[in-house]
Amino acid sequence: MIRKWSASIVRAGRTVGGSSAPVTYTLIALCCLAFLAGPASGLNPAYGTGDELLAVQRAYFRRWGVIPAELFEGAGRPALTPATALFVHGSWVHLLGNMLFLYVFGAMTEERMGRVQFTLFYVGCGYLALLGYAVANADSEQSLVGASGAISALLGAFLYLFPRARVTSLLPFLFFLPVRFPAWVVLPFWAALQWLAAGRAPDGPGVAYLAHLIGFGLGFGYASVRYGRPTGPTRVKAAPAPAPEGENQP
Repeated sequence: MIRKWSASIVRAGRTVGGSSAPVTYTLIALCCLAFLAGPASGLNPAYGTGDELLAVQRAYFRRWGVIPAELFEGAGRPALTPATALFVHGSWVHLLGNMLFLYVFGAMTEERMGRVQFTLFYVGCGYLALLGYAVANADSEQSLVGASGAISALLGAFLYLFPRARVTSLLPFLFFLPVRFPAWVVLPFWAALQWLAAGRAPDGPGVAYLAHLIGFGLGFGYASVRYGRPTGPTRVKAAPAPAPEGENQP
């Protein structure tokens, strides 16, 4: 059994290493492993059940997530949380929504940027998106987790780099029928939804739409400064509905 598991891990490593987007697939794997190993997945009986599990989850999110009220106290550990929070997700829907977006849009962007630059871009923009949200909500005690700030930056960069790429979307008001639109239609529409939602977002637990907007702006701005003219038409094989699961405030 151990040999079979070892062989599977080796094959998976070779697949990632030989792919055109190893960083994207590694990020997906890290987020999934962190979720499965943590209490949010509900799969590990060692964390207990019921109220005990909820208490463990809250402590977990506070340890690894961003708490704006603690971020600017000058301590070293809170300053790292905008990076650790990128690999922590609050629920299965939160995880799967973000990973689907990362899978669809990450590979092409990584190929265009290169592995090292893509890694720095993803982590750096994700960190700054969470930091920006924390600055705007400096008194908040809510923990903030999720990769949506980084993925929103990815969408912004994708819009600039591949504006005419055909994106398949599932729109609720069209009964989730798959339709294809160019990225310059789908992604600005997504950003507009985040803007409207941010204006109506209540205080307390929920989705941190402001982190999405900051990330999207950072990604688009970076790509526009770093690269020349966008590429020609490209097809994206599949894409989800025009909104990833947001930064989660458990």
